[in-house]
Amino acid sequence: MKTRRDIFQAIADPTRRAILTLVALQAMTPGAITESFDSARQTISKHIQILTECELLTQQQNGREIYYHLNLNKMKELAEWLAPFAQMWDDRFNRLDDILNN
Repeated sequence: MKTRRDIFQAIADPTRRAILTLVALQAMTPGAITESFDSARQTISKHIQILTECELLTQQQNGREIYYHLNLNKMKELAEWLAPFAQMWDDRFNRLDDILNN
């Protein structure tokens, strides 16, 4: 049975956001990801598992190694959901600028 995780809880953790940033640059093995942190391999493995369950990361077997990739479709879906909120705040800040500049 696959555990369903909340994507927003997943990205709320700074370590998981850092993992997403690393993997966005290039596909990485769990060992390579772990080398970038001062955490135990098991801890980073759990973070990777959560990101994979949320479908933010995908994995690809290449010989004996597993490489994790950023799931661009899921990131696009997340960005599209957030876009109206970003626009709303942008509009509010623009109105505030107008008030302050007059």
